[in-house]
This record gives sequence, C-alpha cells and structure tokens, in this order.
Amino acid sequence: MPDTPPSVPDFTQWPSFPFEGDLRVKQLDEPVPFEPPRRGEADRECTACNAPDEAYIWVGERWRVRAMDRPTGLPMVLILESRSHLDLGDLPNLLAAELGVMTVRLERAVRSLDGVARVHVNRWGDGSAHLHLWFLARPYGRLQLRGTFLSLWDSILPPISEDQWRENLAMVAAWLAEFGGRPLAEPPRIQWQAPSSLSPTSPANAVEEPEEESASVIEAADEIPESDAAADLSDPSADPSEPDPAPQTGPAPDNAPGSAPDTAPDSSPSGVQNSARESEEADEVEPRKAPDDQQGATRTPQG
Repeated sequence: MPDTPPSVPDFTQWPSFPFEGDLRVKQLDEPVPFEPPRRGEADRECTACNAPDEAYIWVGERWRVRAMDRPTGLPMVLILESRSHLDLGDLPNLLAAELGVMTVRLERAVRSLDGVARVHVNRWGDGSAHLHLWFLARPYGRLQLRGTFLSLWDSILPPISEDQWRENLAMVAAWLAEFGGRPLAEPPRIQWQAPSSLSPTSPANAVEEPEEESASVIEAADEIPESDAAADLSDPSADPSEPDPAPQTGPAPDNAPGSAPDTAPDSSPSGVQNSARESEEADEVEPRKAPDDQQGATRTPQG
C-alpha cells in the first residue's frame, strides 16, 4: 500500500510563514544507522578553531563573536563561539556560567541597535561540534517576522545596506568591549570624492563618468591634477600640437624659452671680426648684444 503523504500542517497558515500557494510535504527519508561526523569531529577539521581573531568582530580570552561575510535581510546576525573546542554539554562550570553572562550581554548589545525589537537566540549544533549560538535581530514593527521562521525570512528579505551593517557591527563590538576583550569591527569609512572641477556644469553638457573606487580625503587630494593654464604658463614656447614635455625642477638649460634660435647670426668673437672687416667704411663696429640668458657675450674690436 503506497504511503499517503502527510497533510500540510496548520502553521503554513500562520501570518509569519513566509510561503503561500500550493504546498506539499516531502517524503521523510529512512533513518540512517550511523550519523556522519560534524565539522570538528573525527577527521573533519574545525572551522572555528582554524579561524584567526581577525575574522571576528570581538574577541576575548575565552569567547569570540563573529558575523556573516556580507549583509543579510535582518539588521544583525551574530554567532557567539567559545575559544575552546567544546560543545554545549561539554562546558565546565566556569564556561557554563560565562555562557549565560555572554548570552545576556550580547542580546542587550544587539537589542540596543536602532530598529531592533527582539533578539532571537538559537542553538542547533548539527553542523559543527564547536559550540556556537546564533543571535538574530528582528526588525521593529515587522510583526510578520515574529516567531519560528525568522531565520527563513533572513534569506528572503533584501539585504540591508553595507554601511548600516558595518555601523551595527562596530556598535555591538564597542558595547562588548566595555566589559573587556578587544573590538575588531570598524565603522564604515566616509564615502568622499574630490570634484574634478569647481565650475558648475550644466546638465545638458554633463558627461557621465565611470564610477571609481572611493578614496579617502588625503588620497583624493593627491590625485587632483594641475590645470591646463598652469601648464601653459610654465612652458610658453610649447607647440600645442606636440605633447607636453615632462616638468623640470632644475635650472633652465641654455636653450630655454627666450634664448636666441639656432639660426641667429654668429655672435662669437671670430664672427664679429669677419663682419668688421667687411664694413671697412665704418669707423667703429658696434658689438652684438647677446640674449639675456646667454653668458660669455664679447665686445667687438674697434676698427
């Protein structure tokens, strides 16, 4: 006789149930004789034991708190872990007592965030043998998220902004650090970019620039280029059709702008003497004037 699938339970009609429409219950698999090892059991590596402190938002001597790797649908989702590789039933009395204190402390820290009404504390333990408790923040006013299915709604709701997420992490870490330990979460950086021009740009002539990675104030200030007018003043003889030469910081060479061109008459002493001999009728030959920046100007001999 074929198995009759069980009927859909009543909680599918609850307002907090995140799905609607035609539903059916999966067939239940046969039980296995031996359960597979969890992470941290048998020959499986423990993710929590191998994680460095930098992967957490707050660390203490015997406890650590970590977050998801990206924002999710709830205002905050955190995990409290013990440093020692112990499961809940393996805790000695000292850690068992501290677990109660840390649970209350972390719940208060998450509940202090803006827009948080309640904090759900959960422990499943089917995936890892290392003790870890989940803290899920329910948004204020979202009555449909009350109850059992909050963890499902976390994957359904659109994620919060990363800035808000990082700010929440930093606030929780700072709250915990008031009682000891070390906060590792930092608030988001100010998103600031230096304007490319101070002159207003009309919307008709505005050109959309590709988005660049935002930089800090100091980095943005270092990337502000010099104006074209300043470049023209530094090199008045530059040909507009030629590329701008590299800027020079040392003294100007002899053929700097303002010097005589290479085709100018010879101003050496021998050249001046030849010109004097060709002008025999002149009583005196005036010396040639060298350019202002040319050194070694000579006077011509008198006839």
